[in-house]
Amino acid sequence: MTDTPLVSVRDLKIGAVTDAGRKVEIIRGVSFDIAPGEILALIGESGSGKTTIALSLMGHARSGCSIDGGNIRVGTHDVTAMSETARAGLRGTEVSYVPQSAAAAFNPSKRIMDQVIEITAIHKLMPRAQAEAQARDLFRALALPDPDQIGRRYPHQVSGGQLQRLSAAMALIGDPKLVIFDEPTTALDVTTQIEVLRAFRSVMEKTGMAGVYVSHDLAVVAQIADRIVVLKNGEIQEVGTTGQILHAPRHHYTKELLAAFEPVPHVPAGGRDAPEDQAVLEVSGLCAGYGALVNGEPRAKVLQNVNFRLERGRNLGVIGESGSGKSTLARAIAGILPAYRGKVLLDGQKLEPALHARRKEDLRRAQIVFQLADTALNPAHSIGTIIGRPLNFYHGLRGAKREARVAELLDMVRLPAALRHRLPSELSGGQKQRVNLARALAAEPDLILCDEITSALDTVVAAAILDLLKELQGELGLSYMFISHDLSTVEAICDDVLVMYKGEVVEALPAARMSSEATHPYSRLLISSVPQLDPGWLTGLEQDPELVAAFAQR
Repeated sequence: MTDTPLVSVRDLKIGAVTDAGRKVEIIRGVSFDIAPGEILALIGESGSGKTTIALSLMGHARSGCSIDGGNIRVGTHDVTAMSETARAGLRGTEVSYVPQSAAAAFNPSKRIMDQVIEITAIHKLMPRAQAEAQARDLFRALALPDPDQIGRRYPHQVSGGQLQRLSAAMALIGDPKLVIFDEPTTALDVTTQIEVLRAFRSVMEKTGMAGVYVSHDLAVVAQIADRIVVLKNGEIQEVGTTGQILHAPRHHYTKELLAAFEPVPHVPAGGRDAPEDQAVLEVSGLCAGYGALVNGEPRAKVLQNVNFRLERGRNLGVIGESGSGKSTLARAIAGILPAYRGKVLLDGQKLEPALHARRKEDLRRAQIVFQLADTALNPAHSIGTIIGRPLNFYHGLRGAKREARVAELLDMVRLPAALRHRLPSELSGGQKQRVNLARALAAEPDLILCDEITSALDTVVAAAILDLLKELQGELGLSYMFISHDLSTVEAICDDVLVMYKGEVVEALPAARMSSEATHPYSRLLISSVPQLDPGWLTGLEQDPELVAAFAQR
């Protein structure tokens, strides 16, 4: 590294205009440097300004936002003083971007190779043949399968982990000096995340490019960053080397982030020897899949002979990679996807496979909370209307009684009653997920199926949601079935765990003994793939290559 920084940000101020037309400052006097070849992480909870600052390094401000003060220099370029045309020339050549959602970055109707090398044609960087050869070299460096042919596929023909690495190839093809990684592994399961992190770090080390890594996951940041900038409310709280931030944090907010990374372990409920009639949910021989039925069976079979029981007042975790059948299981239990074989019993009463055939009382007692509150909440309805609908449907509440109950439910999920007048777009991610939960609680259920409900939330907000779920369970006597690919989340709230692989339950254990007593090779692979708060963890990670290959579905 040289003494002259590649990136220099001084007193950066970014403003935004609210829906009411009021101007607010969202980035308040941020300053930092990035040396050539250095990877700097920006961490903090949702709304801290991480992505806003990262995008400003390309001279880009989101809709409704503007760079109002300060100076950004990248190499010899004064980004803040450049025209928009000049900034466009900078993007993809000097500075490039790897998005959180690779799927949204690709055009589904164009082949992968055409999209990866497109920037080379736009900026006239090299002939097509040379660009394709360079792309294939990047595919190899990023450990993509069949690097000579994968470019001929369409985006839907590759897995999520592969698509995320292909989006990195798209960012690297122009040989930029700085690459911005915007939460690129957040949506990936733990085993896929390991592969992607290894590939990112390997290619960055080989090329000597500098990077900005935006994340709320400290364990991921620990594996890839040289230094960390801790942000809150658009201001820097602390800057330090990765080792110093992780092991000797100075600011109380950094300490709070570290504490939130390690949730308080769940204290198992009593009564493991409860009688049979205490099972709130019992599933036996459950089979489900997708597509038209042929001879009574779907074309694509997903769940195969799933069996388990969940005792009243206890929580069951279901873990596994993307595609293992976790969410399909939740949908089959809820009746959204009718099972074609097997039984689901709620308090000993058989539930009809299809949602429309179930009694209103069955629907009321088993509620589901979905992963993405953004898509689960009607954007055109107020929060009060959203929570009020199940109150009317299940309990016949109207008028003042319904309004009073909406206020009670908002208080139950620790939200102010005044929020009932707002639209979902006016709430943060954590607030929306609390509304999602309040809507489920409005039915007064016995069982709540939680489908990856914290995976899209930052560490601090996710920890708060888990604490809330524990409190509500104590107050209301609820049982949860918790779908997740995050083992620490499952350990924080569940009594027992099912491990799923390719639609089958391969292991079942008490959550407290999962890490130490799991024996199935796939369970052990999952457990070993959970990142640790140790900068040397990924380098020292030793996994049986035959085991990884045997369970690879990425």
